[in-house]
Amino acid sequence: MGKYILTIEDLHKNNAGPKAKEDVLRFLKEEGYQDLPLKLKLDPEDHSLAAKLRKIYDTKVVIPRALKHIDADVIILQYPIYSTFLTLNIIKAIRKYTNAKLYFVIHDVETLRLFSDDENFVKAEREIFNSVDGLVDHNKKMHGWLKQQGITTPCVDLEIFDYYNPTELVETYQYDKSLVFAGNLSKSKFLLHEDFAKLHFDLELYGPNPAENYADNIKYRGVYPPDELPTHLKQNFGLVWDGNSITECDGIFGEYTKYNNPHKASLYLSSGLPIIVWKQAALADFVTERNVGFAVESLTEVERYLTQMPQEQYSVMKKNTLELAHELRQGKFVKVAVSKLEHAKDEQ
Repeated sequence: MGKYILTIEDLHKNNAGPKAKEDVLRFLKEEGYQDLPLKLKLDPEDHSLAAKLRKIYDTKVVIPRALKHIDADVIILQYPIYSTFLTLNIIKAIRKYTNAKLYFVIHDVETLRLFSDDENFVKAEREIFNSVDGLVDHNKKMHGWLKQQGITTPCVDLEIFDYYNPTELVETYQYDKSLVFAGNLSKSKFLLHEDFAKLHFDLELYGPNPAENYADNIKYRGVYPPDELPTHLKQNFGLVWDGNSITECDGIFGEYTKYNNPHKASLYLSSGLPIIVWKQAALADFVTERNVGFAVESLTEVERYLTQMPQEQYSVMKKNTLELAHELRQGKFVKVAVSKLEHAKDEQ
């Protein structure tokens, strides 16, 4: 069985690809998938004639060249690649040059995240999802939304993103009610909320683009590369929050948490940290069912949870999280989801 992951190598960038996609590639290669690199130049902001000609060249030459001589039964594409034109042409080329089943592992649904008001984009993304043979979506909330939008392609829920994390798991801990937040701080506007100082907990902060000043209960600890950051995550809980407010996850990115699996949740959990999530976030069900943290309506509730939680209760959460960390580090969730698609009957 010829199984391939179509890997987009962005010639526009010299840096490594996003970690989430790198990890999916790593774990599925362990299941017999082969890397099929596709060298493209992706720059959504470039609307020049040269960029348009490059896309035509990629469509007529680069994409067919990669697909013509492979004997593939299954091809996986990690979506999105941030070009609707190229995505549609990759799908057409796979249909033309192979007899392979085409599956998407979805990292972001752009209609949900950034383009909900763009009717042309909404239509194009729907067409893309309905033109493949299977989708790995994030969770049952995203699954339900896709069906409401008229997506008829079989979907399998990932549940949570796996996370390759070779850092040694430390099972000993001191329960001191410590919290950490890691991420791109420029979009984490809730950290600058005027009432953050009134929250009765301290928060350690890691990530690029910090503000010049934070409330006294926020301690900025610096920025580290993805492979080094887990060595600094020794706190009791990791915070998963987005938007502008401390009382809810609001705005575009806050609303998105109702449907997506934030990758930072997997960073924390794979490092052995239970997490705190918004009660309306899609991930809240997973967190409470697996007992690997707790969900709150507002950050104003966090202090009460921390104060009232006996150490024995935290110890159970910690034990569950350490068990989950091993699963995430082995790629269990993406391996199971893709296997379900591979074994789905054609009539589905």
